[in-house]
Amino acid sequence: MSKTKVFGLHAVRSVLQNNPKSVVKLLLSEMRSDQRLNEIEELAGEFDIELERTAPRDLQKLVGEESHQGVVAVCRAREVLSEPELLKLVMSLDKAFLLVVDGVTDPHNLGAILRSADAAGVDAVIVPKNGSVGLTPVVRKVASGAAETIAFCPVTNLARTLSELKSMGIWFYGAADAAASDYTTVDFTGATGLVLGAEGKGLRRLTKEACDGLISIPMAGTVSSLNVSVAAGICLFEVVRQRRKADH
Repeated sequence: MSKTKVFGLHAVRSVLQNNPKSVVKLLLSEMRSDQRLNEIEELAGEFDIELERTAPRDLQKLVGEESHQGVVAVCRAREVLSEPELLKLVMSLDKAFLLVVDGVTDPHNLGAILRSADAAGVDAVIVPKNGSVGLTPVVRKVASGAAETIAFCPVTNLARTLSELKSMGIWFYGAADAAASDYTTVDFTGATGLVLGAEGKGLRRLTKEACDGLISIPMAGTVSSLNVSVAAGICLFEVVRQRRKADH
């Protein structure tokens, strides 16, 4: 089985709490000893995970230019959701809440998106297998644990997957700068999928055509668009707002 690295205090704590059996080995900085790191060490001890104190420079070699915060976990790579499993999951839900991320290649953006998606209660995040970043160590760190808990499904043909999900009653709305519909005017209280495009490029043509409608976020300042992770957070929590209001 392939292995991956999880690093940073929040990300490592999350994997220890949510999937400790995946952790093969925990590397801790020999130069750091504080309450937060001690808590992680105690968590690892509860599951008899191998611990090793090592030099900070050796930890840095494992994570490149990223900040490891004194801890790196070597883990069995998390299994992603297959397309059949995604369809089975959607069939089991009363009102599915999906997020589609089309071609985002910046791991920091995808990590931030996963964190917002987890906080908003998204049932699954869908990405294309090609031309998109996956669950890399940097994504996992930025997601601060969300990458360990939220269902993540890379698909071969995104437009085809959207078509299959639409036939199951999901309504998909793509975020596009030039869209006429304000994102707050669309009804998200039913089974919903939000679709966001890549940094600077937006949605691909086939993805856009597969959407039931396009939405935009009104801009009052001088910038013409928002970072994709910021736009995702805004749209996701509009869905949350509407659904909470409908439930009361």
